[in-house]
Amino acid sequence: MQHHVFHPLRTIARYNVPGIIHLLCGHLLTKGAMEQTMKTKVSNDKFTLLLEQNEIFGCADGHQRGLILELANRQSFSKGEFIAHLGDTWPYLFMVEEGEINAVIDSEEGRSFIAATFGPGDVFWGLAFFQDDAPTPVALEAMQKSLIHLWNRDNLLPILLSNGQMSWELNRLLVHRMLMARRIVEELAFQPVTSRLARLLLDQFKPKAGDQVLRESTLDEMAARIGSTREMVCRILYKFSEEGAIQINRTEFTFTEPELLAKHAHLEASIKS
Repeated sequence: MQHHVFHPLRTIARYNVPGIIHLLCGHLLTKGAMEQTMKTKVSNDKFTLLLEQNEIFGCADGHQRGLILELANRQSFSKGEFIAHLGDTWPYLFMVEEGEINAVIDSEEGRSFIAATFGPGDVFWGLAFFQDDAPTPVALEAMQKSLIHLWNRDNLLPILLSNGQMSWELNRLLVHRMLMARRIVEELAFQPVTSRLARLLLDQFKPKAGDQVLRESTLDEMAARIGSTREMVCRILYKFSEEGAIQINRTEFTFTEPELLAKHAHLEASIKS
């Protein structure tokens, strides 16, 4: 009876272990590349759909849309990263694919005001996109992991000039943003902080009586959206609670009587309708 002696080197040679390792690693790398390709395709499909649904880019014909896709500069940002800083000369227009981008104004005292928030499908721009060397009037900051697509003015302008409907829709969006800015100025100038906070809660959550919602914004973020301080926001929230409009815990708001918030925000008629 023969006894077989185990020889590691012969075994390695017989089964071509290096080849197997190479094959397995190659398989893993190929699988990873395929997964990345699938993710990129899904992202491209999502971006293409956002372009088609957008009021500006949806006016482009097939050839123009293909060119717009080709010219887009895809960039990702982590939470807290800046796309552009206040005062930058930034001649770009961008569309959000994923995440949220805030337009932020900082005061000399260190307070912040969130002038606008842009989510998937929204379009915004630096002032230098329209006017040479104009400084950006706000900082553009990612509030969560975000993916955007940028177009340089020199690349996008010929397409806009050749498509009157696209230019018209961009002008309409500019007018809409001007009206939003006017409303913000009116609220800061003429409405007390109590009214502004009540409106923020109603606009953000659109509550009905009994609704429970997660407190996703910090006191600082809420203060930045209404031009106030975290201490003032905290006091007013507890005032709303004492009045019976909301109930507050560490993680949730419960809207017991949103009509009381509407009275503070001068929106009683729209809540009841």
